[in-house]
Amino acid sequence: MVLLNDKKQDLTLKAVFKGADINPLVIQENGVTTLISDQKILYVYFEKALTFKTAEDFIKKFMSTIKYNLNIEVDTFKKGAEPNSHIFKALAEGTLYDLNDSYTLKTTKKAQKTYTINLIHNCDKAATVFEEIKIKMEFVNFARMLQDTPPNLMYPEIFAEKIANAAKGIANLKVTILDKKEIEKEKMGLLLSVNAGSYLEPRVVVLEYTGNSSSKEKVGLVGKGITFDSGGYNLKPSTAMAGMKFDMSGAAIVCSTVLALAKAQVKTNIAAVACLTENRIGGKATLTESVITSMNGKTVQIDNTDAEGRLVLADGITYAIRKLNVDKLIEASTLTGAILVALGKWLTGVFANNDGWYDRFANAAVNAHEGIWRMPILEEHTAVMRKTPIADLTNAESSRFAGSSTAAAFLCEFVEEKPYIHLDIAGTADTTDGRGTGVMIKTLFEMFKG
Repeated sequence: MVLLNDKKQDLTLKAVFKGADINPLVIQENGVTTLISDQKILYVYFEKALTFKTAEDFIKKFMSTIKYNLNIEVDTFKKGAEPNSHIFKALAEGTLYDLNDSYTLKTTKKAQKTYTINLIHNCDKAATVFEEIKIKMEFVNFARMLQDTPPNLMYPEIFAEKIANAAKGIANLKVTILDKKEIEKEKMGLLLSVNAGSYLEPRVVVLEYTGNSSSKEKVGLVGKGITFDSGGYNLKPSTAMAGMKFDMSGAAIVCSTVLALAKAQVKTNIAAVACLTENRIGGKATLTESVITSMNGKTVQIDNTDAEGRLVLADGITYAIRKLNVDKLIEASTLTGAILVALGKWLTGVFANNDGWYDRFANAAVNAHEGIWRMPILEEHTAVMRKTPIADLTNAESSRFAGSSTAAAFLCEFVEEKPYIHLDIAGTADTTDGRGTGVMIKTLFEMFKG
């Protein structure tokens, strides 16, 4: 339990910094804590002023070992920190992130004792900010749970049920779930082509939140929801199938974002479209070099069945534009291995067709303290995706050069000149030890909270 009040707990955590008048019993090693038992104070020593990242990294590590009720004197951590370091936010978010019960099916799991963490912060805005943080982190952790669930337990139908249940009781939030017959009626041919090899039906989950009836602007968030990706007939090698349950991370993130914004009752109008299917191999699976007609009407030659994410997203983008009448788009997907090569697991690749829309997003990322890097979409990237003699587009050009940019260029063919941002989260959606991160929810929340 995490609180924000002045009720005293068993111990108090305070930060001290190099150069200050420090109790000689305090161990002066960076990030190391010392308990002065007669004072009931835990001192943590730092060599220099904290940033958001160093504060968050410390508190996550510290919370993983906690065994007592605790006060945290936030103001002591802020000494020397630069303006907009958001130390309080870092400590609160890090605490809520790490104290969340990670998804597990271990039969040896022990019942965890619940500890009370009390953030003491003398700031007039602290209570308001804290309530916002609690809602935001509730849905970051919800997305992480969806991501971590094994693929035999998190297929399209179950994903849709989880979202519908999470949306219950939230005002001004409409949930629509399209089954296979309704998807066929909407002529979402690309999504259906990816689903063709699976015996489990696809789903499209649509969340529509109306928080500002006086505004006509409506933003669409579109998420890739491949609940497991085998590669289809362009079958992945066995080593590359590890982590493919995370291929639905984009869908988890966009749905969780709208749930958070709706629960916080922010003044914005926003919708999420999550396109959900497995990508299996089988007797009815789509063959390489098949030509499929999209919901948009454009024809696509499937030159690589393992480039399936862009196919379901293309239909999702069209649905958001033509059925939900959105004015602007942001889409999130674990789309390309190429972005992992370029940016590692440290930064999310961002592609945009509109500088103003990108700038708004980038400012939100700065305030949310999530790492991004803008990547290019050139005319040359678009040209190679159109270079196919039979169809309007190929889903995978043969050279595989600039693979993240050509994938983004393919998606831009379906946005109908709407301001559009593509987030390639293939590197940042999960950790090296196989856990979902809920990445970009904090940035998207920051962008639209008003």
